[in-house]
Amino acid sequence: MPLLRQRRFPRARRSVGAARQFAVETLLEWRCHDRHEDIRLCVSELATNAVLHGVPPGRDFLLALTVADASVRIEVRDSGGGVPVVGAGALEECDGRGLLLVQALADDFDVTPHNPGKSVWAVFKTAAPGARPAGVEERQT
Repeated sequence: MPLLRQRRFPRARRSVGAARQFAVETLLEWRCHDRHEDIRLCVSELATNAVLHGVPPGRDFLLALTVADASVRIEVRDSGGGVPVVGAGALEECDGRGLLLVQALADDFDVTPHNPGKSVWAVFKTAAPGARPAGVEERQT
């Protein structure tokens, strides 16, 4: 049976760190020990985009995590207009590469339009919940 957990975050820069923490804590609670850094970075990028570009003033964004069939799906939904575009960003620019990173790290990635808003999601193939990543042994106490 799939596991689902979601939380709303306000349109505030501090929400990006809170979303990262929520994602990692959820994965640990579910005993998903694989791909934490990739998922954490992608949650950060999608939450940042929602705060900077997607969430209208006074509104929230939703972060949902789903674990099913040895994969983790993250989804950030906002009620703002427009559709995000994957761009390379100019070499001299400090931003503009977030979705490119998500696309490179995730096994699947897309945008689903809603009325209003959209969901930006990414899927990561992982070990089954409770399994340790290759090369990591469980410590015995």
